[in-house]
Order: sequence, then structure tokens, then C-alpha cells
Amino acid sequence: MDLSVIVPLLNEAESLPELAAWITRVAEAENYAFEIIFIDDGSSDDSWEVITSLRQADSRIKGIRFQRNYGKSAALNEGFKAAAGNVVVTMDADLQDSPDEIPELVRMIQEQRYDLVSGWKKKRYDNTFTKNIPSKFYNAAARSISKIKLHDFNCGLKAYSKRVVKGIEVYGEMHRYIPVIAKWNGFKNIGEKVVEHRARKYGTSKFGWERFVNGFLDLMSITFVGKFGKRPMHFFGLWGTIVFIMGFGISAYLIVKKMINPAFYLTSKPTFYLALVLAIIGVQLFLAGFLAELISRNSADRNTYGIAEKIGL
Repeated sequence: MDLSVIVPLLNEAESLPELAAWITRVAEAENYAFEIIFIDDGSSDDSWEVITSLRQADSRIKGIRFQRNYGKSAALNEGFKAAAGNVVVTMDADLQDSPDEIPELVRMIQEQRYDLVSGWKKKRYDNTFTKNIPSKFYNAAARSISKIKLHDFNCGLKAYSKRVVKGIEVYGEMHRYIPVIAKWNGFKNIGEKVVEHRARKYGTSKFGWERFVNGFLDLMSITFVGKFGKRPMHFFGLWGTIVFIMGFGISAYLIVKKMINPAFYLTSKPTFYLALVLAIIGVQLFLAGFLAELISRNSADRNTYGIAEKIGL
């Protein structure tokens, strides 16, 4: 199969028929063998009924419905598992991403041999103060920390080679950092394409201010996991050793000083308590490292989700 289009959604019943028809029109014009996979992330409207009716009219349309809302990362992860296309394109269901961008994204994966191509909504139709300006700060921080030169990490319109989607896991709220996850898994040929951003036609945005705070915390988390996820003791053990040596050194100094001068009051000095605290923290960091090693080797179920129903898969 040439192409899989994955569309995560939450309460987007109004836009689905138009989106499905648009994707189909573009894919048929390019003679792709394709599938469209809608992932209903616990919608409370008629989204699943719409997906079911679309499936009845076209067997290339497939669907996954979660029992409850797990988030966009879970939806994408399940979509990646189900995708059969050699190129996988993800896009939002609100019609703000244009399916007309798909052929060029596919070409960049197939001909320019990119592992991943991320869209860049250079001209946006979102609110300047609540989305555009915070997004610029968020992306600048992500570029600085990850060393990936992308302008729009959170753009929903992305294209992947099949080996990327089958080689990564997306969990928590890490969908914002799929390029970072891909990089840490060895897929470093990451490109960018300016894409059209359209004004929302139906419904309202599902994201608020909290996503920027969560996004920064997630960036810290994914950076740590990328570097030390398989070897957490290298981080905690290193700092535990440094802190413990500092505490031990101060303690040795105080003990020697007490031996030289018996009148020296050891416990009356602030440095005594500093040495004690540093030694305790050093031991705690060691213990944290050991626990992290145990957790990292026994976390195979972190991507298990309750799926109520599937069609076409």
C-alpha cells in the first residue's frame, strides 16, 4: 500500500465527511493505493456513527474508537500500529490542515529519502496572543534543547516513512515531540515543508493555555528519556556520586579539624549539616537510579489502551 492517512479526532462529526472526500479526491488523483484511518478519541458526539457510515460507502476508510478519551498521543500510537502504507501522513480532523499538501509530503519521503517531514504553518489563522506568540516561544525552546531545526514541532500535518512509525512509541502527551522521539530512535533525516493553515470551519479548539506548560514539561521529560531512558543509572549514579563525594569531603575536613583542635565544636558548624544533607541526597540519588533501572525494564504495558471497537482493521 502506498499511503496511510491517520486522523485523530475528538467531537469532529461535522468535518469528517468533507475531510474524507477531500483526502480521497487527492489520493485518487495521484493513483495511490491508500487507506484513511480515523481514531475516535472518546467523542461524545456522532463522530463514530459518521465514521461507520463513511466505511460502509468506502472500504478504504477504517476506524478505531477508544472507550474513553486518552489523548492525541494514544490515538496516534494506535494509528501507527494499524497503518499499512509505505508512507504515513497524519493530519487533524478540523479541516485546518489541507489534504492538498499530501502529494508533496509523500514525494519528499519517497524521493528525497526523508525519515520524517514536519509541516510548518508559516501563516496562521489562530489567535495571536493565545496561540501564535506562545507557540513561537515553545518552538524556540524545543529547537534549542532538541537541536532539531524545525519551526513548528506541534503541527499535526506530518509525513513519515513506514519504518519510523513502526519503530517509535508515542505515549503520554508526547505527540508534540514526535520528531524528537524519532531522532532519539536513530531517524535523523528530518525535513520541513511550509504548509497551508486554514481557518477552523467547524467546532472549537480542544487546546488551551495549559498545553504550553505541559509542553515544556514534556520536552524536559522526552529529552531525559532520550538520553537516559535505557540507562537512568548513568544520570542518577553520576550526580549521586558527585553529591556524596562533596558531602564526604566536607565531613572529612571537619573530622580532621576536630582531631587537630579538640575544642572545635563540630555540630555547631553549618558545614556539618551541609555535609550530612549532601551525603543523604547522594545516597537517595543512587537509590533513585536503581529504581529507575527497574522501572525502565518492566514498563511494557504503558501503551495499552481500551479499544471499544474497530472497523476495517
